[in-house]
Amino acid sequence: MTDTVVQTRQREIATEHLLFKLIEYVEAKHPGLLDHLEDSLDHLGDPANDATKDDDGVRKIARRMITGARRDS
Repeated sequence: MTDTVVQTRQREIATEHLLFKLIEYVEAKHPGLLDHLEDSLDHLGDPANDATKDDDGVRKIARRMITGARRDS
């Protein structure tokens, strides 16, 4: 693997961790954040303009993240 690929993977892992912790914290202080995020998913999409475009795939990942945050909070 190239250094760029490894750094990208590590950055993604770190970003997901920090985002999950932020979501858990805000949800604990202001219940309803997860519902608000879930309600926004219809507006979420993949910005790709080629054959890799997969709006449903992006929404599925977001739903899994919300489900995980609900489970952990």
